[in-house]
Amino acid sequence: MTPVRPLGGDAKAEPVEMPEGVSRTVEPSSPLSPAAGHLYAALDLGTNSCRMLIAQPKGSQFLVVDSFSKTVQLGAGLEASGRLSRASMGRTVQALRICQKKIEKHNVRRMRLVATEACRRARNARDFIRQVRRETGLQLEIIAPEEEARLAVISCAPLVSPKTEQLLVVDIGGGSTELVWIDLSGVDPEDRPRSIMQLHRGFYEQGEKLARVVDWISVPLGVATLKDQFADVEDDAARFALMSWFFEEQLANFSPYNAKQAREGFQIVGTSGTVTTVAASFLGLRRYDRTKVDGLVMTSDQIDTVIRDYLALGPEGRRTDPRIGRDRHALIMSGAAILQAMMRIWPTDRLSVADRGLREGLLYAQMSADGVLEDGPYA
Repeated sequence: MTPVRPLGGDAKAEPVEMPEGVSRTVEPSSPLSPAAGHLYAALDLGTNSCRMLIAQPKGSQFLVVDSFSKTVQLGAGLEASGRLSRASMGRTVQALRICQKKIEKHNVRRMRLVATEACRRARNARDFIRQVRRETGLQLEIIAPEEEARLAVISCAPLVSPKTEQLLVVDIGGGSTELVWIDLSGVDPEDRPRSIMQLHRGFYEQGEKLARVVDWISVPLGVATLKDQFADVEDDAARFALMSWFFEEQLANFSPYNAKQAREGFQIVGTSGTVTTVAASFLGLRRYDRTKVDGLVMTSDQIDTVIRDYLALGPEGRRTDPRIGRDRHALIMSGAAILQAMMRIWPTDRLSVADRGLREGLLYAQMSADGVLEDGPYA
């Protein structure tokens, strides 16, 4: 597979599931002028999951008032057929109906509803988008890999240390993995998180005290697609090793691949279900706790210990391990293979775990464009 290359805010409250409501068809945008009290929605339809946040601007950040997350496996069978299956589209439409009801219930005036790798690759994606509009009233937008990467980076800005001069943000998705390398050495330390937020305008904005994107890449391999590539390998450990080395091969044209980075001043931020699951396993959490996971700093050795534990458990042990969870156990080793490749190439004592990603980036970008966020440390 050929990696895609370029052509040219933090929610403090825990998401709370709210009752569903039913009313009129929701239009994708509202002509009403946005105000600080209005609610915003961000929906991320990926290869494996459908996730949505509804939030209200609050100061320089936002407050999550409702959320939704469902494993839909939209990309199931896509690797072999090149098409979204009828069953996967049916599951996804059911999930999107719930999202539509939540949007209506909260009278959301501004929203952005995006689809990523599965819809970028499927030959029948446009037909699926029309089906979604017809059956739910929601208008999905298929976004380019660059925008997906940029939004993931924006969401992680609050986790960037003022000491960080070189930053690598890794977003491991279901169908693709985005990596963005950012040079912060020319930015005042206290301005580094804020300068990353300015990337909502594009990766190539010029100006003083701005984060500089050295390079970025979108590898069309995520936890679901990488797993499918090696489904015929029976031995658990051999399959894991092959997945990790195969993923690393896809990074050969990423310019920082051969960069020799001192551990001091270098930070990796990882955002994905894989990274948060590894963190929860490291902490021994039998019940997931976002407040303990988001922002956790792990070393290469600690991550390697967790992955070795996963391998020792074997497929059956991982399936019943409460730290991994029912929706993650079948995908954790492909995700861990990607993560291990990262840590092999760029060893660091500062991998920051981000329980945030595309949805948060979508919310921040909408609110920032509307001018409803106050000046603050990350605005």
